[in-house]
Amino acid sequence: MIRTYSESGFSLIELLVAITLLMVVSSIVTTALMQMTQAQQTIWNRTEMHSGIRGATELLQQEVGQAGRVSVPGTVAQPGVIVMTQPVAAQPKCDPGTPTFNAVAVPVNTTTGIFATAGPPAAYELFTTLDGNNQELVKVASVDTAASQITACFLYAHVANTVLMPMGAFATGIVPPTGIANGSSASVLKLFGDIMGDGNMVYVEYTCDTVNHNLYRNVMAFDAAIKPAVTNSQILLSNIIDNPGGTPCFTYQTTTLTAQGTVFTFVLDVAVTLTVQTEQIDPITKQFQTETKALLNVSPRNVFTAWEMASLTFTDHVQSTPVTVTALLP
Repeated sequence: MIRTYSESGFSLIELLVAITLLMVVSSIVTTALMQMTQAQQTIWNRTEMHSGIRGATELLQQEVGQAGRVSVPGTVAQPGVIVMTQPVAAQPKCDPGTPTFNAVAVPVNTTTGIFATAGPPAAYELFTTLDGNNQELVKVASVDTAASQITACFLYAHVANTVLMPMGAFATGIVPPTGIANGSSASVLKLFGDIMGDGNMVYVEYTCDTVNHNLYRNVMAFDAAIKPAVTNSQILLSNIIDNPGGTPCFTYQTTTLTAQGTVFTFVLDVAVTLTVQTEQIDPITKQFQTETKALLNVSPRNVFTAWEMASLTFTDHVQSTPVTVTALLP
């Protein structure tokens, strides 16, 4: 006998129930994935924003701390013997620009990084001779790059190859907002010195532009002929916005003191406040995320040291502002 069996399967109701359950599960999974994607986007936006502002403030903190450092890229030595024909007591006061100044032209192995201007305003670099008992501080009155020599006032005789080293620090390493024309401001921080620690002195401007929403860093040699225009390649941080409550980007703690007849305004502390927003709108809140970073006590240690020395009447190592830097301020 041959038995026939009827084909069995899902009924239409069972099929509809299964499809409904599958759609519910798929909807739950899709919603979870979308929420996870949005959360990841939020985290990414905040991470990028935090990383950018942290990097900018760390660089600012480092370079403000280095501001005012004086140096030259190489070792300065005078290859010849310096012989003084007058006794020390008969030597005039070593003060470039005065009628009694008696300078000596001395050949050196390099003049790179050395500055001197008779003025007005007068600016001269201070060097110390490193030769034991004959060690003295000299003021450079002029620099002849072509002849590779400097003119300075020496009180003592010095043997050949005596090393000269710049000592002290620039009083205006952080260009003060007052006491000097075209100084730093609430939106522009100006500083100079051996900022990189490589022996090359530079001039740096930080511009906090909340209109174009960028923080610019414009760096050039301290004796550059002209200041390069600000370009997009100099953007250090983007998406800058106004600080809460109208707080300025840069504020300064200053004090004045006279050193070698010149009244200097020392910047002893710089406060930096920056506010940024994310590049993209947060997918959850539908708003830009913002973050404010404040560095309230950034001390330019070299400028602070110069102020301390001047306060103790040790003004011999307080370096004046190079005229080339003054020309770059406007």
